[in-house]
Amino acid sequence: MQLPAAHRQCLLLQVIASILLFYSGSAERAFTSQSNRVQSFEPQFLEPLQNVTVTEGREATFTCVVDHLGGYRVAWIKADTKAILAIHNRVITHNNRMNVIHSDHKTWELKIKDVRRNDSGEYMCQINTDPMKHQVGHLNVVIPPDILTDETSGDVMTPEGSTVRLVCRAHGYPEPRVEWRREDGRHLVLRPPGQPKNEVLTWEGPELVLEKVARDDMGAYLCIASNDIPPAVSKRMVVQVHFHPLIRIPNQLVGAPPGTNVTLECEVEASPKSINFWTKILDDQGPQIVDSRKYVNEEKVVNQYTLRMHLTIRDLKPDDFTSYKCTAKNSLGEVEGTIKLYEIELPKPLTTAHELLIETIGQEIQPPLNNKHDLLVPLPDDRHVPASRQDKPTPTRPLPPKRPQNTHAVPYSPTSSGMDHGVCGSISVSVVILVASVLSSQMVIWSAV
Repeated sequence: MQLPAAHRQCLLLQVIASILLFYSGSAERAFTSQSNRVQSFEPQFLEPLQNVTVTEGREATFTCVVDHLGGYRVAWIKADTKAILAIHNRVITHNNRMNVIHSDHKTWELKIKDVRRNDSGEYMCQINTDPMKHQVGHLNVVIPPDILTDETSGDVMTPEGSTVRLVCRAHGYPEPRVEWRREDGRHLVLRPPGQPKNEVLTWEGPELVLEKVARDDMGAYLCIASNDIPPAVSKRMVVQVHFHPLIRIPNQLVGAPPGTNVTLECEVEASPKSINFWTKILDDQGPQIVDSRKYVNEEKVVNQYTLRMHLTIRDLKPDDFTSYKCTAKNSLGEVEGTIKLYEIELPKPLTTAHELLIETIGQEIQPPLNNKHDLLVPLPDDRHVPASRQDKPTPTRPLPPKRPQNTHAVPYSPTSSGMDHGVCGSISVSVVILVASVLSSQMVIWSAV
């Protein structure tokens, strides 16, 4: 059946429209696919550009990693000044400290040698796409602390009681901190006007003020500058406090026996250091003592301004027992101290221990004589007491017999069995102990006549 002309025309229009829609969809899909392919091959950064901190004088390196660079170019720009440093592998700037290194067509490095403080700032890695792609990294150039010699104090000499001002200036980046401390680890003594004394281990600031300095403030002070960039630096300043000499004498009276050695002592404080010597006083005057076999001079340092003078006198004789004078002298004055040396008499020593035994036994053994049968002292040559004296015997201690040779003297005591028991009971315990000690030393016991 043949369709009417109107229907055939409508059907033709539908077919044409379908064909157009098909081709239009295909074209759109083709365009989208092409666009994706182009976009997928555009350059892109694989890593962020890192910030760099480096010490002045060393080398700084920025690394820019790009993928799918293709025919595009990489450029380095100083962002704050808009100065072009390099394009691709060619350096544009006239700064010969800068260089560009390219490797594996992905990694681009900008190297800056011997960096300076004015090199700090932002650096840009840029790709000339449309629109432009870029990354920014910051360069921070730090400077270790350094003490400015021309603006810093040196060693100081000042009289006691004055004011000392120590100054320490340092530069660096970041700004250094300045700290004070004593080299020996002792406290810093601060005496602000109208305020109580303050003792601290450290003091922070470019200036250290010491009011009314005393001799204890004398010593070395350290100024230390640091800013967390190694190394820290320091400077040593010595404070010398001058004052009149002073002498302290621990013992003004010293006693010693003849024939011994004795040491006299004086403690001296002086700044500047003093000349010290000893003098023997005879009739209000005397010669200066020098080292010899008789005298020995020694000086022992206690601290920066204190020492001890020692004078040793050997084998003391009668004319050594007199007064001795220690003298200290410096540019600010002279001071003296006097020590009196006197003789000590030692007690007379006992000759032997056996004499002590004899003396003790002789004092304790006193046997009572009650009748005519008590023991008598035998007469020489075996003579007997006359009959006229037999009625009145003289109560005495029996004499010891003659001592054999090579023996020691021992006390004589009668041992007759006829001795009264009351006599034995009167002997003290101490006598028994003494006699026992004599027996233990193998001494000869003499029997009574």
